[in-house]
Amino acid sequence: MGVQIQILEKSFQMEQERKLVLDGIDLHLNKGDFLTIIGPSGCGKSTLLKIVAGLDTEYRGVVLVNGRQIVKPGIAQGFIFQEHRLFPWLTVEQNVAADLNLKDPEVRKKVDEMLEIVRLKGYEKAYPSEISGGMSQRVAIARALIRDPEILLLDEPFGALDAFTRGHLQDVLIDIWQQKNITMLLVTHDIDEAVYLGTDIAILRANPGRIQKLVHVDLSYPRSRTSPAYQQIRQRVLQEFEKSENEKYIDGYGI
Repeated sequence: MGVQIQILEKSFQMEQERKLVLDGIDLHLNKGDFLTIIGPSGCGKSTLLKIVAGLDTEYRGVVLVNGRQIVKPGIAQGFIFQEHRLFPWLTVEQNVAADLNLKDPEVRKKVDEMLEIVRLKGYEKAYPSEISGGMSQRVAIARALIRDPEILLLDEPFGALDAFTRGHLQDVLIDIWQQKNITMLLVTHDIDEAVYLGTDIAILRANPGRIQKLVHVDLSYPRSRTSPAYQQIRQRVLQEFEKSENEKYIDGYGI
């Protein structure tokens, strides 16, 4: 069991021609894996995430989550966007519950549990305008987790945050991943974030999007960014990333 991603081809119609965006993607995640995906702009990272989420079904291939084919969005695939997308007229706890009834004792219990996990106890009655961007992203994570997804998909969830808040939320996310033992797939432009979070890193190249390299991160948690082992893996990933960037231009794209 786990997550099997096989994308033979994903194209978009662009004016008079079709643009091949993803080609020959083959990934397997075991339960509890944390895969981070990096690559140059235009390599199809977010498109890949949307396919796994069931938000994009116009492709050749198949995505299986615990043996079940993904053909549409569903509660098994939690999705965290770059923006938190909270409802401004609802409180924190109401945003987490969303369409669930907060008066239901079981829902109330789960909401409280999620707020504890994302470190937002005491802010239940606050509105989005009254909390920070980092706290709003934690609300979005809690909202995705409350339905017990089998995989959590994150599309650059911390990209708009300052460095201090970003680092704090990376640690929060690791706590959540370890507590829930949930499979995670995170897209990022930040090499350091990819190494700090992932059990494995998929480095994509562009035009079309293909896997340049899969790197296993054999480091225990919590990780020290200053350790020689960490820096060695980071340097290896950086070299592969730069190679993917160079090949983008060698192939005649990005000009």
